[in-house]
Amino acid sequence: MDHYDSPQTNDYMQPEEDWDRDMLLDPAWEKQQRKTFTAWCNSHLRKAGTQIDNIEEDFRDGLKLMLLLEVISGERLAKPERGKMRVHKISNVNKALDFIASKGVKLVSIGAEEIVDGNVKMTLGMIWTIILRFAIQDISVEETSAKEGLLLWCQRKTAPYKNVNIQNFHISWKDGLGFCALIHRHRPELIDYGKLRKDDPLTNLNTAFDVAEKYLDIPKMLDAEDIVGTARPDEKAIMTYVSSFYHAFSGAQKAETAANRICKVLAVNQENEQLMEDYEKLASDLLEWIRRTIPWLENRAPENTMQAMQQKLEDFRDYRRLHKPPKVQEKCQLEINFNTLQTKLRLSNRPAFMPSEGKMVSDINNAWGGLEQAEKGYEEWLLNEIRRLERLDHLAEKFRQKASIHESWTDGKEVMLQQKDYETATLSEIKALLKKHEAFESDLAAHQDRVEQIAAIAQELNELDYYDSPSVNARCQKICDQWDNLGALTQKRREALERTEKLLETIDQLYLEYAKRAAPFNNWMEGAMEDLQDTFIVHTIEEIQGLTTAHEQFKATLPDADKERQAILGIHNEVSKIVQTYHVNMAGTNPYTTITPQEINGKWDHVRQLVPRRDQALMEEHTRQQQNERLRKQFGAQANVIGPWIQTKMEEIGRISIEMHGTLEDQLNHLRQYEKSIINYKPKIDQLEGDHQQIQEALIFDNKHTNYTMEHIRVGWEQLLTTIARTINEVENQILTRDAKGISQEQMNEFRASFNHFDRKKTGMMDSEDFRACLISMGYNMGEAEFARIMSIVDPNRLGVVTFQAFIDFMSRETADTDTADQVMASFKILAGDKNYITVDELRRELPPDQAEYCIARMAPYSGPDAVPGALDYMSFSTALYGESDL
Repeated sequence: MDHYDSPQTNDYMQPEEDWDRDMLLDPAWEKQQRKTFTAWCNSHLRKAGTQIDNIEEDFRDGLKLMLLLEVISGERLAKPERGKMRVHKISNVNKALDFIASKGVKLVSIGAEEIVDGNVKMTLGMIWTIILRFAIQDISVEETSAKEGLLLWCQRKTAPYKNVNIQNFHISWKDGLGFCALIHRHRPELIDYGKLRKDDPLTNLNTAFDVAEKYLDIPKMLDAEDIVGTARPDEKAIMTYVSSFYHAFSGAQKAETAANRICKVLAVNQENEQLMEDYEKLASDLLEWIRRTIPWLENRAPENTMQAMQQKLEDFRDYRRLHKPPKVQEKCQLEINFNTLQTKLRLSNRPAFMPSEGKMVSDINNAWGGLEQAEKGYEEWLLNEIRRLERLDHLAEKFRQKASIHESWTDGKEVMLQQKDYETATLSEIKALLKKHEAFESDLAAHQDRVEQIAAIAQELNELDYYDSPSVNARCQKICDQWDNLGALTQKRREALERTEKLLETIDQLYLEYAKRAAPFNNWMEGAMEDLQDTFIVHTIEEIQGLTTAHEQFKATLPDADKERQAILGIHNEVSKIVQTYHVNMAGTNPYTTITPQEINGKWDHVRQLVPRRDQALMEEHTRQQQNERLRKQFGAQANVIGPWIQTKMEEIGRISIEMHGTLEDQLNHLRQYEKSIINYKPKIDQLEGDHQQIQEALIFDNKHTNYTMEHIRVGWEQLLTTIARTINEVENQILTRDAKGISQEQMNEFRASFNHFDRKKTGMMDSEDFRACLISMGYNMGEAEFARIMSIVDPNRLGVVTFQAFIDFMSRETADTDTADQVMASFKILAGDKNYITVDELRRELPPDQAEYCIARMAPYSGPDAVPGALDYMSFSTALYGESDL
């Protein structure tokens, strides 16, 4: 391929995009390039009033080639040669190539002779170089240029579109949606993008090409059918066509930029006008506020009270703290806005801003100075007036403070002293109330000095003729009257508390004694009730007799318990007598216990009722246990006979199946006689089932007279029946195997002896290791693969064990296979005659069709490279058929 390297930047030229002198261009790509490059050239040549029809013919004389370069570069080339000779043509083409080289493009392997000779590949390569330099190299998007810049431009423009993913300049454009997206992004009125389908590329491509040619003045440079029918469209053709879209839309983008610049200028003018309006309004508002504030600061009318003057001072502080700071900021912002506006106007070559009359910055500063002067005089007047009133109000404030403290302390004290909470209080609460009252008396004495101070201050205010003396006197008199009343109420409450304390101490002692005796007696009754009502579960006569003895011992304690009950109730009656005599208002029940006399009497009556019920329940359970013992003995006697009988029969069957006495028929007859005797034993099992049902109905769960349960008997009986049936079936299968395989009784005995010897666990089955040892003892020499094959035969379910039936099946088959192997030679000689091989045709002639084809299929893999074509030698024959007894 040809390489075109630029001495400055050649990132838009990739090696895979060039032509190789020794390689032919892909026919499909050549067709696309011819059409695309021809259309691209004509789009520029028509500006000069001409065009080309055949790209490799029309550029041979160099004239239209030079004209094309002048149109696309806007520069004049050297004067062309007008002669028709080859030398003139070469001269013109060299002038064109020299101009291309002057633009920073290094041409490799392209010479004027190839262009003049009409070399298609060299001509297309030259035109591609021109397209790269003049249509693609100058494209720049986000610091990328040439091919990468054009690709990035396409990606940015098509990013919002569904089903469009531009990653290259070949297959990314096959469905046509990329072209349609570019047109719709810039001219959405030309294409209804929502109706396009990704699975209809021909329609999409033709739509884009037709719209581009009709409305965008972009000639149709590609055929939709060629793009769809090519696995990978030509990258250069696609890039050439897409670059035309870029240049077509770049002009619209420049117009948009110019419009944006105009809009920006208008926006600046509008912003300046808004700043002027804001200045005028802010200046007017600030001057109006100053005008309204100065008269307020110049007002010097005094107030008669400290509160009024304090309010004036607070209003002034609010003015300094809340109202003035925002105005200071507005004044500062006004100056900043004025300076900013003047700067912007100067930068925009506009005349300076002149505010309305009286609203200059200097006017505002003068008004602000007057405001600060008035503010200073007002603050001095306020401080002097407050100091004057402060001296007058100091004494009155001292009176109010002490009076408020005293009134706050006395608030609620009269109500507290008059309450009769001691009437419903317990002894501990009475003692706490006495302690609390003593603390109050100490506090009351401590406040005597404060009351005297309040009276002295009131007298002094009267002497100084304080303007609010009437209210001070009324307040002082109220405090003194309340103080006298508190003293009388305090003495009365102490007497009531001490009297109540003595009565409650006596009752408390009685309550404590009652609680100490009632609690254990109540616990005894609750335990007795729980024991008398306790449901018992016994299983033997001995257990019920023990319960009866304990109950009789309990009944002997009832007389002493009744005496204790009477004594406890007497204590409660004494408390009731004291309450009635001294009219004590009991606030609650006994603080030491929650047990009431009614509760004690109720539980005692309940205990008396439960005793005879317990007697009856124990008697009934004694009778039931006697009946259960009879059922246990009856079941145990039978189970102790049946259980050993089943075990004995199981052992006898096991010996019969292992021992080799007589023929298989003798063993079968012996086993069937055993089966008959076992079945005849079934009535005894049924009788035991009936006894077991009675035990279950009586809810008997254990039986010391036997170790056998009904479940053990059932399982043993079922195993016995299953074992005898399975053993009989195994002998029957052994007879069938022996007869089918022609095994003698001696061989069968030998198999059984070997199996029994290696059945080390005596389970009737050999595990895999025992089976391997058995085979070795019989002369087998095998590897792991062969042993695995044998195990898959004798243990198809992969249980890891080999039964005797599987063992004799395998051994019988091995014996039969040996016989078949001995017959292989004879069969081969009959079919082969004097030859040492058998042909496929002979096999098909001598054997039935299905067997012949089976043999051929089996023996085919064993035909060696030295075998006669279409034939099988003896070794292949015997290896393939060994073990196939059906042949």
